[in-house]
Amino acid sequence: MPLDEHALARRRDAHPLAKVWPVLRRSLAAATAGPGQLLFLSDADGHLLWVEGDHATLRVAERAHLLPGALWSEEFAGTSGVGTALATGRPFQVFGAEHFLSAATAFTCTATPIHDPATGELLGVLDFTCAERDWQPLAVPLLDTARRLALSELEAVRLRETARVRNRYVERLTRRLGTRSAIAAPDGAIVHSDPPGWLPARLPGPPREGPAVLPGGQVVLLERLAAGGLFLVTAGDAATGPVVTPTLRFHGLGRARASLEIAGTTHELARRHSEIMALLLADPGGMTAKALATEVYGPEGRAITVRAELARLRAVLGHRLASDPYRVTGEFEADFLALDRDVAAAPVPELLDRYPGPLLPGSRAPGVAALRDRLHDRLRHRVADAADPDSAIRWAALPHNR
Repeated sequence: MPLDEHALARRRDAHPLAKVWPVLRRSLAAATAGPGQLLFLSDADGHLLWVEGDHATLRVAERAHLLPGALWSEEFAGTSGVGTALATGRPFQVFGAEHFLSAATAFTCTATPIHDPATGELLGVLDFTCAERDWQPLAVPLLDTARRLALSELEAVRLRETARVRNRYVERLTRRLGTRSAIAAPDGAIVHSDPPGWLPARLPGPPREGPAVLPGGQVVLLERLAAGGLFLVTAGDAATGPVVTPTLRFHGLGRARASLEIAGTTHELARRHSEIMALLLADPGGMTAKALATEVYGPEGRAITVRAELARLRAVLGHRLASDPYRVTGEFEADFLALDRDVAAAPVPELLDRYPGPLLPGSRAPGVAALRDRLHDRLRHRVADAADPDSAIRWAALPHNR
């Protein structure tokens, strides 16, 4: 049982089959309505994410660990419906004593793998399980019909998401005057191009973030627009100039939560992500997960906790978030770093114009507090040294100084 309640909920929320599980439940309701009948949906690793059946059968199944959060891959459970279907990549039936685990020999399992209709990626396994004596000869064609229904629903979800993101980013593409751009689906199909026809109808292979060279020699930059979703493709050649990763801009002064501008899109970051970004930008050489956890959570901070936050932040940053150590790559600007750099030389009135307040004023992260206090103290000394009454009044009026 490697997945506790919280880990199970996170994996369910992030899994693409979460969108089709309600459809599968409804379509197979009659098959799981009777006693001794169960319906499972696993991920590609063999974790059971959803289990459906009557209460009495679920209680019996629990004794064999046939419940959400359990791992039924062949590596950990031997021959079973879920594990062997994953291993073979095709529908599979396991009758009673054919199971490797003795706890499962009272059941007959029929399983079929489900693949992403766009990429062919294995997403998980749909499994119908019943008491050995109640074996259903139509279980295989029944599950195959349900699998086809799931594929149709996945394709419908993909098309709806493609249309939504396409509409969202078409205006952004039209603003990139002089730059050839396109939107690519996760399978490489070009769903929008500006101008039309500058790319082939499909990119070779599944898209990956970062610079790429197409078979014809065209150099492009691919950026993920949404986690698991579409990609922005930008050209780079003699006419448009080399491929350059757009500058990332971080705004955290006087803000409870930072904003992040990437390629024309503004993201409002969560508080933890704001803190992590500020720390990573302040240390371009990179930080280990343990060091970052200490700077965010204090001495008791755990690396596993900050890794989970970094995984969520990667959905926004994409290839800009590198690891070993964790760092932000490419060109970036941060309001607090730029101000800290100019404190010694820029005129005091200009510095105050650029200082709406301290860095992430509500943050209690030790590393952020150190960055915030350092910049604030440097500005305070600079204002005092300037001996300018107007600047002194403006400084005293800042919320942090009242």
